[in-house]
Amino acid sequence: MPVEPQRTVECADAIPWMRARGVIGGACAVTSLPDVSEVNLALPAWRLWFQEAVRLVVDAVSAESAALFFQSDIKRDGEWIDKGAMVIRAAEEAGARVLFHKIVCRRPAGMLTYGRPGYTHLIAVSRALRCPEVLAIPDVIADAGELKWVRAMGVRAAAHAVRFAQEHAGARVIFDPFCGVGTVLAVANALGLDALGVEKARKRAEQARRLAVTRAEL
Repeated sequence: MPVEPQRTVECADAIPWMRARGVIGGACAVTSLPDVSEVNLALPAWRLWFQEAVRLVVDAVSAESAALFFQSDIKRDGEWIDKGAMVIRAAEEAGARVLFHKIVCRRPAGMLTYGRPGYTHLIAVSRALRCPEVLAIPDVIADAGELKWVRAMGVRAAAHAVRFAQEHAGARVIFDPFCGVGTVLAVANALGLDALGVEKARKRAEQARRLAVTRAEL
């Protein structure tokens, strides 16, 4: 009989957890780092925290694997903060290069969002992997799929990332150190991969252990 994909969710602070764990064999990272409203830090401290978090995520997978980030820009005091650019800068400082940069629509094109971005960056980076010449991910992903939580990535967008990890990075495990309610983990299991998540909030960690996604949703 086929072996069911496994899922492990650690209820912990991801930063010290990644520092202690080191490289996760066979893993590709797919995650979304919290913005400043989700962590108890002032903006300058959060920028430093974000930079270290990107580095730790890149370091958590082998050089031949990849780390994929879903990041939505934020607006603070009338100024936009480009989290996509922050990911790229921090990843390059960690020795990785950009494999691709896509846009995921969170709202229909043309809709006014009044200071909340209607799009998300999907950025893949790696220290040794090269992007294939033909990549079956559109530059603009118009249908993100169902959002399992208000801050979650859509299940179809997550499936694009997980399939890339499976087909091009040779991943056996999908690692999400900021897994929230577990969308990425559930999508990974639905596509036949093991999943490892870290979530600081106990309630969301419990949800991440239980969340199910079917192939029909992808």
